[in-house]
Amino acid sequence: MPTKLTPLITLLSAALLISTGAGATTTHKNTAKKTPAQASATAKKKPAGKPAVAPKPAATAKPIPKPRSGAEILAQSPDSHWRGLDPENTLLMELPQGQTKGQVLIELAPRFAPLHTLNIRALAHGGYYDGLAVVRVQDNFVTQWGDPNADDTALAKPLGAAAPKLPAEFSIPLKDLPLARLPDLDGWAPVTGFVDGFSVAADPKTGRAWLAHCYGAVGAGRSDAVDSSTGAELYAVIGQAPRGLDLNITLVGRVLKGIELLASLQRGGPNMGFYEQAEQRQPIQRVRLLADMPLEDRPALQVLRTDSNTWTELLASRRNRGGWFVHNPNHVDLCGITPPTRPAPTTKQ
Repeated sequence: MPTKLTPLITLLSAALLISTGAGATTTHKNTAKKTPAQASATAKKKPAGKPAVAPKPAATAKPIPKPRSGAEILAQSPDSHWRGLDPENTLLMELPQGQTKGQVLIELAPRFAPLHTLNIRALAHGGYYDGLAVVRVQDNFVTQWGDPNADDTALAKPLGAAAPKLPAEFSIPLKDLPLARLPDLDGWAPVTGFVDGFSVAADPKTGRAWLAHCYGAVGAGRSDAVDSSTGAELYAVIGQAPRGLDLNITLVGRVLKGIELLASLQRGGPNMGFYEQAEQRQPIQRVRLLADMPLEDRPALQVLRTDSNTWTELLASRRNRGGWFVHNPNHVDLCGITPPTRPAPTTKQ
């Protein structure tokens, strides 16, 4: 039988649950407004915020280095970016008297005209060019030299060991050619660049490459027949590049030094610049291969390699002009720049 204390305990338990909120399914926030004193006390209890950080000063931009001039690029280039002359493929032509005195240094291009190069070597080795003459100087075009009596079989100088007839060597295969290409557009060929220091044009569609008629280029004169050149008669370009001659004449090399001697000769007559009188001709004392000369007599010259970083930077400096230039051309023409030469450094003892 239950006692009378049970209802009392039950009531006390219910009151306790109500006072503590236990068992309630919702909570009730105290929405009573705080007095000003209470609000002030609460504000004082809040932790103070971190002090404001001063903004960092803006980073100073690094100055853009001034591009090096062409002269600085060459002066600071490593020796490995230069190459010496090949004695077997370099000619020294001596002009001892007449209008111009001096030496003309010609580098042959056996990669592009191997048969003509062999013939020119044989001619020089046999002394064929010795005593011949410059027979033609046409303004803004070419200076040409050879045998004034070449058309007279009775008086013509014998070719010696050289071949009397050669095939035309107008172009070579483009495949595997180490061409340092120019990105600049050219009006004469789809592709241009440099190989072994020579100005080269090419057409990927035909797969052919050829030497370009730039200033100082040396070619083998021919008649109407395309296979009539032997290297016995040579010419050098002394004017605006006649690129229309490309693929029409065998080019055999280029003048490395002394082109000013050939370009400053008296101009010839109205017949395409050929001299009308024998006394007008500039005599040639002799032409020798460097390989046939004593080592101490050979010109000590080096040529900048066109597969070097120095050459690439030099091209960029010519493509993008500053300073005096108001308009930046942003362009390099194939015939507008020539690999420079320099005296070979002397070996210190």
